[in-house]
Amino acid sequence: MSKPLIQIRSLAKHYEMGTTVVRALDGVDLDVYSGEMISITGASGSGKSTLMHLLGCLDRPTAGEYWLDGDLVSHMTDRQLAIVRNSKIGFVFQTFNLIQRTSAVDNVAVPLFYARRTRTREPSLKALERVGLAERAFHTPAELSGGERQRVAIARAIVNEPKILLADEPTGNLDSRTGRQIMEIFHELNRSGVTIILVTHEMSVAVQAQRVVRMKDGKKLEDRAIDSTFRSELLSTEPREPERSPPTARAIGV
Repeated sequence: MSKPLIQIRSLAKHYEMGTTVVRALDGVDLDVYSGEMISITGASGSGKSTLMHLLGCLDRPTAGEYWLDGDLVSHMTDRQLAIVRNSKIGFVFQTFNLIQRTSAVDNVAVPLFYARRTRTREPSLKALERVGLAERAFHTPAELSGGERQRVAIARAIVNEPKILLADEPTGNLDSRTGRQIMEIFHELNRSGVTIILVTHEMSVAVQAQRVVRMKDGKKLEDRAIDSTFRSELLSTEPREPERSPPTARAIGV
């Protein structure tokens, strides 16, 4: 079997609040292979968003190791982490995080500017075409629907052709029909070889992955491939309120 694209061992993230230590993530192991599509789910406070931030190199672990594409990233400097984010990871957030007075194509180009690419227009238009929004390239976010804004955010996430796409509640602000359209884009990207990690509280979204990782109290409760029994079990779970992670400038290339 090939080596995992992502390999984490005993990964932990602790916060000190006065004399109290909050174990947001507590000794998690996880392997993700190239071309997989997995979901990470759990209640608010389960540690799923903390795990996503660590996987996205937006934060450093308190303990443990994180290997990404053969590199030990858990001990990298801020500058080294920025290079990894810009070259290997794309981010999609629930709140879109677009620059309001800038056209769709220029929003998509933001990671290319931070990567100091000399050519930005052609790859940005190509990314918009991949998500079915080429005809709206020169419209601002105010002129786009919620689903179209999320398509722009996805195009921005893939413009650098990352190895991994991290999506945090990507359908949370969308109606069910638009959410299904956005999920089909993720499936198309996955079929083209992009490794996708979805962080979601929506079981109807989680079951569309090949595997579901369930988190509880900072620990990995379950890591299981989707089959008909597990699918039915997940869909019968009561829906929970979304856990929103604030977008960060680092996630779009800073």
